[in-house]
Amino acid sequence: MLTQLAIQNYALINQLSIDFTKGLSIITGETGAGKSILLGALGLVMGNRADLSSLKNTEKKCVIEAQFSVDDYGLQDLFDSLDIDYESETIIRREILPSGKSRAFVNDTPVNLSVLTSLKVKLLDIHSQHQTMELSDVNFQFHIIDVLAKNQTKIASYKRGLKKYNSLKKELAILLQSQDEAKQQYEYNLHLFNELEEANLEIGEQETIEEKLEKLNNIEDIKLNLSEALQKAISEEMGVQSMLYSLENNLQKIASFSKEYEELSARITSIKIELDDVVSELENANEQVEYNPIEVEELNDRLQLIYNLQKKHLVSSIEELQKIHESLSEKVAQVEDAGEILTKKEAEIKEVETKLDELANTISKARNKVLPKLKKQLEFLLAELGMPNARFSFEVALSDNYYTNGKDDLLFLFSANKGGNFGELKKVASGGELSRIMLSIKKVLSENSKLPTIIFDEIDTGVSGEVSNKIAAIMQQMSENMQVITITHLPQIAAKGNQHYKVYKKEVSGVTESNLKLLTEEDRIREIAEMLSGKDITESALTHAKELLN
Repeated sequence: MLTQLAIQNYALINQLSIDFTKGLSIITGETGAGKSILLGALGLVMGNRADLSSLKNTEKKCVIEAQFSVDDYGLQDLFDSLDIDYESETIIRREILPSGKSRAFVNDTPVNLSVLTSLKVKLLDIHSQHQTMELSDVNFQFHIIDVLAKNQTKIASYKRGLKKYNSLKKELAILLQSQDEAKQQYEYNLHLFNELEEANLEIGEQETIEEKLEKLNNIEDIKLNLSEALQKAISEEMGVQSMLYSLENNLQKIASFSKEYEELSARITSIKIELDDVVSELENANEQVEYNPIEVEELNDRLQLIYNLQKKHLVSSIEELQKIHESLSEKVAQVEDAGEILTKKEAEIKEVETKLDELANTISKARNKVLPKLKKQLEFLLAELGMPNARFSFEVALSDNYYTNGKDDLLFLFSANKGGNFGELKKVASGGELSRIMLSIKKVLSENSKLPTIIFDEIDTGVSGEVSNKIAAIMQQMSENMQVITITHLPQIAAKGNQHYKVYKKEVSGVTESNLKLLTEEDRIREIAEMLSGKDITESALTHAKELLN
């Protein structure tokens, strides 16, 4: 419920602060006094676009602040989802700076305009002539029916399912596209994969082969030098081994004479042992050196295979070839396993689809169940509002399409005249008729859901007499369940409010300003009398005003 509105430096308003209460509040005033300015200010504080033309004084900032009592609206979860502090008395503030920039705050927390838009849906419904065009919007028509059918929870569940369904369908489309692209490359990838699979490459294999070939390709030099080295080591006359034996014998003979000779003898013995070991390995190496042309051919073929594969795949190591082998394995498997993957994804989609169909069917049945009641209520209210021949024709039928609120197609038709043809509301109803239809719908909605504060902007345009009394009565009934604020030019409606505000203009230092004030009982009598007879208030007008108020 809107409890307070404060405006500074906006349009013709210099400064204004007014309190609102529950029930039916009336706002009246002469044409051009500033009633539309109030609505513009409320629109701004709830997220409408702002510009510098909104500023009364372009050198100062404009501030609009609205306070709402939100205890009865169950908005804790919404505030949490918007990441703003929940307060039972929530204050929304909008500032427009002289630079043209604007700022918004909820309970002193800076927010962007999308947050205000989300809150507006729950807090404030400004009904104007323009809003009656919503009557022709199929989503609004479904909203009316779903409120009566109490489908909100089921539709929320359906929407979650639809989101998952669309996500799975998108995944399937990507899979199909990927499979199609993979199939085009499959034969070539399979050939490359089999080639690497048959090669059976091992890490370090290339270096080992290159080393073996290096040895085999120089076998003659290796054999010659090994033989000569062995001869120099073991020759009986001039061999290193023979000379070391002789040297060791000499030093052993004198080793006992001093510690120095003993150490020299030990060192020669150590060298002799190491040389004996080297000679043994030289003999083994010399015996093993053998040229095998078949082995050379095999090693050359293997190395050439490795080189060819590296050149083909533009790499320089077996490690890189193995990574390519793994990648090709995945690509080949993707195509070979495609049937199983697609079947699994299609099964997921079918499961979600079945649940969606069940929910959509439940939603549709609930809608059809309340249509006779909605038709009866609206036709009764419109008869009260001077449209006794108004008739509605509703038809809800399941389709094969998944819409955001179910699978139903809706025909929402209207006929204003007896024997007239049914047609779309925007084509067969006048502006005044649309206003009364919207009022009737809001009345029905207010009895079946917790509506936000509603502001009617001259919804009584084009009506008078008894119909205006009926409009006032409907607003009074609505105000028992919610806060209703109405801007009106009809005294019959103005007299039915629980409180009455007047928009007026005055000159301050030669500058015209708009203001708003709460009328006292006496002020109210004079205001209604003026609405009845004009500026020159007559006694009969005053008497009539008192009668209306009573």
